[in-house]
Amino acid sequence: MSGEISPTGKHSGPGSPPELRASHADRDRVVDVLRIAAGDGLLTADELDERLEAALSARTLSELSTLTADLPPVSATVGGTGAEVKDIVRIEQVHSGAVERVGRWVVPRRLELAVTYCQVTLDFTDAVITHGTLRIDVGMTGRTLTLVTRPGIVVDTDGLQLVHSRVKYRQTPTDPDTPVTLRVELVGQKAHGRVVVRPPRRTFGQWLLRKPTSPSRGA
Repeated sequence: MSGEISPTGKHSGPGSPPELRASHADRDRVVDVLRIAAGDGLLTADELDERLEAALSARTLSELSTLTADLPPVSATVGGTGAEVKDIVRIEQVHSGAVERVGRWVVPRRLELAVTYCQVTLDFTDAVITHGTLRIDVGMTGRTLTLVTRPGIVVDTDGLQLVHSRVKYRQTPTDPDTPVTLRVELVGQKAHGRVVVRPPRRTFGQWLLRKPTSPSRGA
């Protein structure tokens, strides 16, 4: 035989170096790049879903490199935000102003909330998603914890203990084929207040478009 076929389908001669195998860390790095690119609008939902599947099943570094070859490099900061990608973020506040994460904030892998009688709003509408799962460790008493979602983001409250509190979950109907880009898992305890999961509020123009027209007189 003149050469063997590599896992990428290319022939390698006797003197060619073997394909370097990809590790779990290599795959995770590519997945992060793909999610950031999708958050920046560089990939559609279908493209993201297709490339994530290919990244998770890739066996060599060359297979991974082809998935990000047409994307800008991602460093320790997220392009366009100037914010550092962090694994864990902790928020501690007592009897103070509202806690808000809105606009193009960078979603960490884990968020710790140690909040007493402060309103908390996490708006994922324009957030930069760098990981597939966000775990929120809740230690919150009083007021409302609000999560504003968008298509592709699901919220799991099964691991959250409610003490004199309740969950209000409202989502607009979405295409069942929409890929899940972020799974938010709430764990811990929420006491004396509410947890609200909702889509973004409609603008006045959107409200007018959805408002039913009145039947004409004499019809």
